[in-house]
Amino acid sequence: MKKLLPFLIVICFTLNINAQSKKETAVANAVEKLRVAMVNGVKEKLEAIVSDKLSYGHSGGHVEGKTEFVEKIVSGKSDFVSIDLTEQSISISGKTAVVRHILTAKTNDNGKPGDVHLRILLVFHKEGGQWKLLARQAVKMT
Repeated sequence: MKKLLPFLIVICFTLNINAQSKKETAVANAVEKLRVAMVNGVKEKLEAIVSDKLSYGHSGGHVEGKTEFVEKIVSGKSDFVSIDLTEQSISISGKTAVVRHILTAKTNDNGKPGDVHLRILLVFHKEGGQWKLLARQAVKMT
């Protein structure tokens, strides 16, 4: 039994790492779905990935709910031509995931081209078996 105990501890530790990795992969996939939906501007895709309780904070201080966030992207008022995400980290606690990354984007808001470079904090919450964006806050990088 004494020889078996260290082996069982290693197996349990390995299973725990794999379970966490699966959750992190699922959250990373949700982040990617959000990125693609923001670039493509498809209403149904945006609505599917964000929570009805969304709090979406811009780097300038404006905060939007789900309806305003989706409408601005679909209408082109907020138009992401491309979005690149780097330095992403994911931390999960139960049904809540905290994601941080750097967002670099080309925009064309209301027909006016621009460049964006932001630090982003995302909070995803698992709803009905799916990770949905609950909150987002952006900070301008200097």
